[in-house]
Amino acid sequence: MTDRFDYAADLALHGAIAVPDGDHRRPGVVVFHDINGVTAHPRGWADRIAGELGYVALAADVYGEGANPTDFGEGLRWIGGLRDDPATLHARAAAALTALAAHPRCDGRIAAIGFCFGGMVVLELARAGAPGLLAGVSLHGVLQTTTKVAAGALTAKLLVLHGAEDPMADYAALTAFLGEMRDAAADCQTVAFTGVVHAFTRPDQDGSMPALKFNAAANARSWQMMAAHLAEAFA
Repeated sequence: MTDRFDYAADLALHGAIAVPDGDHRRPGVVVFHDINGVTAHPRGWADRIAGELGYVALAADVYGEGANPTDFGEGLRWIGGLRDDPATLHARAAAALTALAAHPRCDGRIAAIGFCFGGMVVLELARAGAPGLLAGVSLHGVLQTTTKVAAGALTAKLLVLHGAEDPMADYAALTAFLGEMRDAAADCQTVAFTGVVHAFTRPDQDGSMPALKFNAAANARSWQMMAAHLAEAFA
């Protein structure tokens, strides 16, 4: 189970950490939350990453002070504020990488995964050339970010797992992203699941909002692809 893990950037950040059994040092994986904040969803992925893959996993707090929005509209406003302030977004995200790398059970090798907003955070870090970030995985993430990368500057190995029918990152956005990765000569694998929309890793999304729906097959395949991607990066 995850335990509260406090660190700081421009304000106090309250994440949740999961540590594998044993006392040996292991790579670390930062898990960036979606619009809802540090809830059971990112905590559950952190628990599973520690328990099944044997990595130290931090469900990171990007909103600050452990805050969760009260509704979808408030979450959108918070995300919008951070998108408009990339310096703060980068500082809070990078603080999670630094804090996890300094954990006594972490061997200093760091990757990051993220969902929706968190996927955007992962791509922001990669585009910005975050020091020490070996790999990133975006799951139903927002593909457009404020940071543009120069050719050869993106060094983290990326895996982008995307719902082909996700209206929050449509075909035009996906095509633009692929072009950007090509022009940057990035090491980026992009998988688009046909017939899948946004939030496909969220079992609580039943499709009552058509853009948001859990997909068991895409969720299971994403876990397998993520595990293989992290193993390659940490080899």
